[in-house]
Amino acid sequence: MAITQKFIDDAIVKLSLARFLEHELSRAGFSRVEIQKTPVLTRITVYVLFPGRVIGRAGSTINDLTEAVKKKFAVENPQINVMEVENKMLEPLLVAKSIAERLERGINPRRLIQSTLKEIMQNGALGVEIVASGKLAAKGARAKSIRKVVGYIPKVGNVVKLVNEAHVSAYPKYGAIGIKVRIVPPGTVFPGVEMKKIDIPRYILTS
Repeated sequence: MAITQKFIDDAIVKLSLARFLEHELSRAGFSRVEIQKTPVLTRITVYVLFPGRVIGRAGSTINDLTEAVKKKFAVENPQINVMEVENKMLEPLLVAKSIAERLERGINPRRLIQSTLKEIMQNGALGVEIVASGKLAAKGARAKSIRKVVGYIPKVGNVVKLVNEAHVSAYPKYGAIGIKVRIVPPGTVFPGVEMKKIDIPRYILTS
C-alpha cells in the first residue's frame, strides 16, 4: 500500500510541477516538460520557443525558477535544462493555444481545424487528431463538437503513450470551447505496426 501511495504522490507532484512551469514560462512559449528522477538529482527538461526568456541575464531567471521548484515542490537537487522547440507545428500545446487564440478572434472553427491539420501533416506528423467542443456558433446556438483525424492515432494499449496530447480552452464572446490536440511526431515507431505512407485527404489539402 505504501508503494502504491508513493507512485500516486509522485504522479501528483509531476502534474502539479508541469502546470506550475506552464504558467511560469508561458511568455517563453512553454510547450512541454520531461521529468526524470535519479538517485542524485531530479532532471527537469523544459521545451520552449524562446529559451533566452527562461535562462535570463547571466542565468538569473533559471536560478530563481530552480529555487522556486525546490521550495514549492520539495524537489531535491532539481536541475532544469532548457531546450528550444524545433517545430511548433508538432507541439500539441502550442498548436492548441494557437487554435484557441484564433477562435477567440472569430475565425471559422471548421476551416481553422482543417487548415491546421494540413499544416501539421505537411510538417511530417504521422497522425493528428483535433477536437473542438462547446459553443462553436453564434450566441443562442447549441453546443456541438468537431472532430477531425488524419493518419495513425492509436486509442488503446501502451502505444498511446507515444502520442503527444494537450488540452486548452478558448473563450470567444459566445461561450467556452474545449480544444484537444493529439499528434504522433515524425519517426515514431509503433511495435508490431507497419507504417504506410500517409495520404492527406483532398478536402483538407484544398482547405
